[in-house]
Amino acid sequence: MPIGHGYDIHKLVPGRKLILGGVEIPYNKGLLGHTDADVLVHAIIDALLGAAGLGDIGKHFPDNDPKWKDANSLDLLELAYQSFKNQSHKIINIDSTIVAEEPKISPYISNMKEVLSRAMEIKENQINIKAKTNEGLDSIGQKNAICAWAVALID
Repeated sequence: MPIGHGYDIHKLVPGRKLILGGVEIPYNKGLLGHTDADVLVHAIIDALLGAAGLGDIGKHFPDNDPKWKDANSLDLLELAYQSFKNQSHKIINIDSTIVAEEPKISPYISNMKEVLSRAMEIKENQINIKAKTNEGLDSIGQKNAICAWAVALID
């Protein structure tokens, strides 16, 4: 069974909405990026594409293409999933971790799973999302960034 791995990190800045797992989370900063900078969705896209041997998010949605400027990452996930599905792949499960010192992520995980399961046409119990901190260490621990890791097992 093929496995894919994904990772993404973005800087936190004032004046942007914080979107994680397709869910807007109230916070005084958001992630800076060409799209909505949803690190969880970007990591999942890379994991799916990697498992299927279809490259990475930058190949499909380059950050120098104005077409993707301010794009909703869930839209990108749905497009990537269609490419994935067209190759007759099936998701067994997604396991992921969001690393953020603030805000608290756990209250939003259930909603994220609901949104992501719809985008990938899978059951919520096929998606696992964990929330961790960096215990005050590095740029994430200093509340300057958020990152996410994802692994996709496919058939």
